[in-house]
Amino acid sequence: MKKPLLEFTDKGIYCPPAKVYLDPWKPVDKALITHGHADHSRWGHKQYITHESNMPIISHRLGDINVSGVRFRESVNINNVKFTFHPAGHIPGSSQIRVEHKGEVWVFTGDYKTEVDGISQPYEPVKCDTFITECTFGLPAFKWTPQAEVMHDINTWWAQNKADGKCSVLFAYSLGKAQRLLKHLDPSIGKILTHGAIEKMTEVLRPMIDMPATELITRDTKKEDFKGSIVLAPPATHGSTWIRKMVPYVTASASGWMAFRGARRRRAIDKGFVLSDHCDWPSSLQSIEATGAEKIICTHGYTDIFSRYLRGLGYDARTEETQYEGELAEGDAKKEEEETSV
Repeated sequence: MKKPLLEFTDKGIYCPPAKVYLDPWKPVDKALITHGHADHSRWGHKQYITHESNMPIISHRLGDINVSGVRFRESVNINNVKFTFHPAGHIPGSSQIRVEHKGEVWVFTGDYKTEVDGISQPYEPVKCDTFITECTFGLPAFKWTPQAEVMHDINTWWAQNKADGKCSVLFAYSLGKAQRLLKHLDPSIGKILTHGAIEKMTEVLRPMIDMPATELITRDTKKEDFKGSIVLAPPATHGSTWIRKMVPYVTASASGWMAFRGARRRRAIDKGFVLSDHCDWPSSLQSIEATGAEKIICTHGYTDIFSRYLRGLGYDARTEETQYEGELAEGDAKKEEEETSV
């Protein structure tokens, strides 16, 4: 039997002829990294290869690492295997990795979305034989409202809270989601204040993205500064002593999970906005069709349901276990808690 070009091992996705791993979850010698979220770019590898715009992101998160960058559509040949990075549209610096060897082509998406968000290089479909796709929101119930409508609702919510004399606290992951929100917030409404984890990551991304001005929340931030302002904070800060100084405040979360009735209530959030950096059900199916792939490998998310549906459409679809967690892992809770201080 022919050996697969990519194998799922206990360390991660392995390419035997090149002796490299894609987004491995255990330390390896050489790792190709799709993007900067904690479940896809982990500490401990001897060498990292990623898109050039992701280099400062993972260096900020992981510290002193041996990392080199490539441009989109630029090929890297390792032991006669050609690796090419293509835009994934997930967050700034995110890539799909195309793997070609002896006429066979696989594409590993990492995480991806097809809606243009204004801060990430837009997703592009890549033709292949085998497509490895996430299924974070792989249920028919997930169908996103266009970003422009969601951001209009968020700015309207903020303006109303300001009129009521309250602070608006909006929870979002510090890498990707927070900057997406910031890009489209209306600074004419009021001041935009940030938690330390979000401010530091935003500063890393400012050379690449034009975003409104922000003010870092410190111990010296006065109570009156919060009135009518909007605060961007990581989910880990919800319910902490950090937000006491902001009273009276109203809370909201921007996440794909807000599409689930009851998710807002379980998280004790006042308002939920459905905004995800992953594909919904229709865009996942459209993306797969655009690749022309016959074989589909489903990872992290609703893998069983999604793969079963694909088989019903005639695809050779199966599931594989990974340690990726989709939107559940896009915050670095420990680091965010350490940086929580007012």
